[in-house]
Amino acid sequence: MRRYGKHTDEDDIRSRPNRKGNRPRTNIRPKHEDAAEGMVLTVDRGRLTCLVEDRAVLAMKARELGRKAAVVGDRVALVGDLSGKKDTLARIVRIEDRSSVLRRTADDDDPYERVVVANADQLAIVTALADPEPRPRLIDRCLVAAYDGGLEPLLVLTKSDLAPPDKMLELYGDLDIPYVVTSREELADGGAADRVRAHLAGKITAFVGHSGVGKTTLVNALVPQERRRLTGHVNAVTGRGRHTTTSALALPLAGADGWVVDTPGVRSFGLAHVDPSRVIHAFPDLEPGTEGCPRACSHDEPDCALDAWVAEGHADPARLYSLRRLLATRERKEGD
Repeated sequence: MRRYGKHTDEDDIRSRPNRKGNRPRTNIRPKHEDAAEGMVLTVDRGRLTCLVEDRAVLAMKARELGRKAAVVGDRVALVGDLSGKKDTLARIVRIEDRSSVLRRTADDDDPYERVVVANADQLAIVTALADPEPRPRLIDRCLVAAYDGGLEPLLVLTKSDLAPPDKMLELYGDLDIPYVVTSREELADGGAADRVRAHLAGKITAFVGHSGVGKTTLVNALVPQERRRLTGHVNAVTGRGRHTTTSALALPLAGADGWVVDTPGVRSFGLAHVDPSRVIHAFPDLEPGTEGCPRACSHDEPDCALDAWVAEGHADPARLYSLRRLLATRERKEGD
């Protein structure tokens, strides 16, 4: 049955009134010009603990950010309750541009990349000289991720009382990576922490390493437990303090201006996200020599111009060997 005749106009059509009286939605979002600046300290199940001035504020991501996620180290803008009191919650309305990003994938075939930390200046790669045995391939992969993400690497060799560091220092000496060698006694009495702290002052440093290398002991020495508890996340449901090694945590460096980012222990460091062509940027002495390379050169083929560049004395042959070793790491597993 027809409700209207053949020749109806707009006046004949009845419209249902908006009972709620809401205004129509708009794509124009507030600019939040009065938002406070903060830094993400840790992320736990959708809740982010942020440092706002001198207090820890629990926050959640605003819906307007969509799928964009904030990670430890991100500089963010927050609105809402910024008191930091129990049972309060602020909103993160903006994530600022990042100066560096440390990423990893589960393995080299995993297309899903995980951002470990943002805006870090340095990556401290902690490895034991023995018990457990050092894994150079894992170290190489961490180096590639650091160079690709814009971080400067720092090599921390622990347990020198069990094995000498000479072999490892020879292996990485040509890369000109700063390093610190420590022993178990020095980790216990604080001497190792003082030497490591000298490399961390004024910087945001992410620590990575696999289980048993002494990373947690070192981080605890750099960040007193009292401050660690104060900075730790407080569960919004139970009200109990909670720090888990399954997520990264940024901690203020004791006795110096700087931050330590404690990350979970890693068993592997996938590099599926790394474009091998970007690794050359970490070798400024070799990069000019690539101008004569054929298109899409892998820098490890007969026509690579870097061989002639090194033969002419522009760079040390050991540096070219180091570059090719890191590029080959992209195609190898850690245990190879």
